[in-house]
Amino acid sequence: MYDLIIIGSGPAGLSAAVYGKRAGLNLLVLEKAPMSGGQVLNTYEVDNYLGMPGMNGFDMGMQFRAHADKLGVEFREAEVLSLTVKEGIKTVCTDTEELEAKAVILASGAVHARLGVPGEEELSGMGVSYCATCDGAFFRGKTVAVAGGGDVALEDAIYLSRTCEKVYLIHRRDELRGAKVLQEELYGLENVEILYNCTVEEIQGEDAVENLRIKNVKTGGLSDLNVAGIFVAVGIRPNTELVRDMVDCDEGGYILAGEDCETKVPGLYAAGDVRKKPVRQIITAVADGANAAVAAGSYCNR
Repeated sequence: MYDLIIIGSGPAGLSAAVYGKRAGLNLLVLEKAPMSGGQVLNTYEVDNYLGMPGMNGFDMGMQFRAHADKLGVEFREAEVLSLTVKEGIKTVCTDTEELEAKAVILASGAVHARLGVPGEEELSGMGVSYCATCDGAFFRGKTVAVAGGGDVALEDAIYLSRTCEKVYLIHRRDELRGAKVLQEELYGLENVEILYNCTVEEIQGEDAVENLRIKNVKTGGLSDLNVAGIFVAVGIRPNTELVRDMVDCDEGGYILAGEDCETKVPGLYAAGDVRKKPVRQIITAVADGANAAVAAGSYCNR
């Protein structure tokens, strides 16, 4: 039996692994993806992590993993199918085995939210993308759109403006929500046009994205926007399905847990993007991982 099993190896999971290992816990990290790092791997540039301004997201993820590897953290690539708790013992069933632990930290992160409009699923991977740094190179010299108004949407538009001929930023409100520094940079880009009070109603195309049907939410008017691709950045959805029937969650599916990250189930912790909190950034995920590991250590040593 392990002292601690960590589900997920993004910034929260890797931070928990480092703190748990340093505390002498017998722990295991489970990750379904081929690489650790989570969403940070798809971030072109991280400019708000203390001491690492302008850091490439992929490199940051690799550094986080290297720190855990240096300490001898045990990793296993596996998809977790279920988690049950009986008499304090947590049983984690993966696609290959059944594992037991005294404590579990859920650091499974989040996935990109969808627009939920006609054509989105049909043209996914054929002009519909959720990662500008992953797919932006395919649209060099072309006209594209970004849907959203938060930090990620602004960062995507700025990144795409460097290689695309024209970038439309489509936002449903009359002002952007992203950081002021990003807004200022965006306003200075001649090949970026912001379409306020607009939503994407339909994504059209035969074998690839060719056109967007745009709706003005104030007038109700519809118009067409000819683009070769659309990058969707309208938020994230937490990967909390595994525990929603045993912990308290808000209406968005985020787990309710305190600063020690413990849920209402003793010995079960939520860290990173799965936890309800006002700020979801790499630095807060790392802090969650540290807090959860310390709390889990105290729980295991009772």
